[in-house]
Amino acid sequence: MSGFRRGVRLGIDVGKARVGVARCDPDGMLATPVETVARDDDSIDRLVALATEHGAVELMVGLPLNLRGEDTASTTDARDFAAALAAASALPVRLVDERLSTVSAHAALRDSGRSQRSSRSIVDQVAAVVLLQHALDVEKSTGRPAGSPVPPAQEPA
Repeated sequence: MSGFRRGVRLGIDVGKARVGVARCDPDGMLATPVETVARDDDSIDRLVALATEHGAVELMVGLPLNLRGEDTASTTDARDFAAALAAASALPVRLVDERLSTVSAHAALRDSGRSQRSSRSIVDQVAAVVLLQHALDVEKSTGRPAGSPVPPAQEPA
């Protein structure tokens, strides 16, 4: 585990209607689901509260690039959401490639015997687990944090 930065991290899967949240243990061994937050005017505040409640040291927001690694409308939305989160929280926020995390989440839930309909309430949490676990694995294998940092909000001049 050379170069792994110890501490709880939250994984955040941003959707149009819901935001999935996962967390890891301080040693980054396992990502687990936390909560599905409604995407509304209070979602940023709820995420900041969850970060405080879980003692997070960093927030990992999924960046939904297309399969060629290019931006989409969802990518822009995730970047804007991450910037708002960075402005509301004192914690570092990183954007992490999350290609296919929702597809992987649906497959895992289907493999466990759940229908897509019965999985709707938790699929966002499972997608957050997938993206966070991937980020942890990348950092452990390379010694460098996954993704790219979101710059902290700039004070108006």
